[in-house]
Amino acid sequence: MSAADTVLSAVPNSPSSGIRALARFGFAAKGVVYLLMGILALLAATGQQGGQTADKKQAVQTLQDLPGGSVLLGLVAFGLLGYIIWRFTQALIDTEQKGSGAKGLGRRLGYAGSGLLYASVAWYAAQLALNGSADSSGNGQQTLTAKILSWPAGDWIIMALGLAIIGGGIYQIYKAYSGSFHKHVNASGLPANQQQVVYRAGQVGYTARGIVMSLIGYFFVQAGQQSRAAAVGTTGEAFDLLATMGPAVLGIVALGLMAYGFYMLVQARYPVLRI
Repeated sequence: MSAADTVLSAVPNSPSSGIRALARFGFAAKGVVYLLMGILALLAATGQQGGQTADKKQAVQTLQDLPGGSVLLGLVAFGLLGYIIWRFTQALIDTEQKGSGAKGLGRRLGYAGSGLLYASVAWYAAQLALNGSADSSGNGQQTLTAKILSWPAGDWIIMALGLAIIGGGIYQIYKAYSGSFHKHVNASGLPANQQQVVYRAGQVGYTARGIVMSLIGYFFVQAGQQSRAAAVGTTGEAFDLLATMGPAVLGIVALGLMAYGFYMLVQARYPVLRI
């Protein structure tokens, strides 16, 4: 039994071994997506051929051109489905013992929301794997934003959403330096001489992810202020904004997302799923 299984077996509402296996696939798939986004952005920052500021779907699409691309896409789709199931398990079964108070319910809703964020990416990867093509026209975020902006006080709702996303980004950076995830690394079953490397990779990764999330939140705030759905943006647009600050800035954040992808792959190999 792994260190993760030992920890989880003692936890009330602990998920089944099947759910834990799905979660491991999920962390691996998420790690691959972030590695691809980071690599593509780093290539763009250094002016290399094939570089681009890509969002999650565009990053996944690059797998299509690799040998066995359809199989790789199918594995990513399956892995992301596992991640979605794991996040909903956290939310519904309360595997993290957050409780039913306002704060606990907020955290559990956050788990479900985290899963939903990857639903469209999983579906996109599945379409590419099965059909060789997928509908990437239009922007789901912009469509939903436009609908909300048409509601009474819709601009305020979008601004509030943007502020919440910015808050999430700031929390990622806080998480990086508060050491709150250090105990998970220590309990991961990693050899002691590798724990510090993984911990530092997690710090860098959470920081980069927090920066990108904060920029996406900023786009939503701008959309609300301007009552203009086209102002919202994804990771790709966040990278584009960073690129205007100079290739070094884009390159540093790209390396950070690659570090986050690496950290997710470590989570898949040495899982401690209470995060």
